[in-house]
Amino acid sequence: MSYQLKIFNSKEKEEIEKKLKESFGIEKIPGELIKLGEERIFLFQGNLDENQIKQIKEIAFIERMGIYFAKEEREEIRLSIEGTQILKKQINKGIFEMNEEQKDDWIKGRELNISTGKKQFLVMKYKEDFLGCGKASAEKITNFIPKTRRLREKI
Repeated sequence: MSYQLKIFNSKEKEEIEKKLKESFGIEKIPGELIKLGEERIFLFQGNLDENQIKQIKEIAFIERMGIYFAKEEREEIRLSIEGTQILKKQINKGIFEMNEEQKDDWIKGRELNISTGKKQFLVMKYKEDFLGCGKASAEKITNFIPKTRRLREKI
């Protein structure tokens, strides 16, 4: 069984950085970008070079390499929770500031029924905490927090 492992070259990384700058003001990604599968991008800051990674891939299945950082969705990049936290010092636009009630709903995996006037990915922020990205549409912000990471309701 074969799967796609792609190490971004400098031009491809620059394209991702350009998209992140347009959306969130991010200037520089600190590490190497590796795509596993069709759309998931991982940030790798280790000591292995491209040839060493490829040698490992030949003898072992690599499920992850680095931190799940972002996902390519059509022409946009959606940062993961960790991606927003790693880059929080650079993020200066495309931010949705949540109040406490919205934050509580967000971490439980609920959509926010609010009109932002935007149709794009937004970095979700509560006070100083970055909580991933949501997709703003006409009347809501869609939540992408995986079910396994959501805060569960008390029954």
